[in-house]
Amino acid sequence: MFLSLGSNLGDREGNLRAALRLLEKQGVHVVRRSSWYETDPVGYTDQPSFLNVVVEVRTSLDPHELLRCAQRVEAALGRVRTVRWGPRTVDVDVLLYGGRVVNTPDLVLPHPRMRERAFVLVPLFEVAPELVLPDGTPVAALLPSVADQRVVRR
Repeated sequence: MFLSLGSNLGDREGNLRAALRLLEKQGVHVVRRSSWYETDPVGYTDQPSFLNVVVEVRTSLDPHELLRCAQRVEAALGRVRTVRWGPRTVDVDVLLYGGRVVNTPDLVLPHPRMRERAFVLVPLFEVAPELVLPDGTPVAALLPSVADQRVVRR
C-alpha cells in the first residue's frame, strides 16, 4: 500500500511529519519513506511550490477506511477544500492498495492521475523501484513520460 503526501502552506515539512504521526496513531504504519521532493504546483499554478513524499504503509484498514483515515488527517491539519488542486496544508492520497483495483464514486485505485505526476512517480520509484501496477506496468516504465516535469530533490 502506498500513499502520497504533499503540502504547500506553512511549515511544509512539519505538516507532512504531523500527517505521518497522525496516520500512525490510526493504525497506518510507515514501512518505507521517500526523500522529500520540492515540486511545482500542477493544475492551479498560482500558488507556492509543494513538498511531497511517498510512503509505503502497512494497515489492517480496508481501502475505503484508509481513505477516510487520510481525510481525517487532512481535516485535523486544517485542510480546507476551496480551489481544486489549490493550496493546502496537507494532502494525503491513497495511490495503491496492493494489487487491488477499486472504482467507486469516492475511491479509484490505483489513483487515477498518478501516471501523469512526476511528484508521485519519482518518489514512488525511490521507495519501490521494482513495483508493478495492477495492470502489469512497471513504475520504472512510466518515468520517461513525466521526465519533463520539474522535480527537485531536497
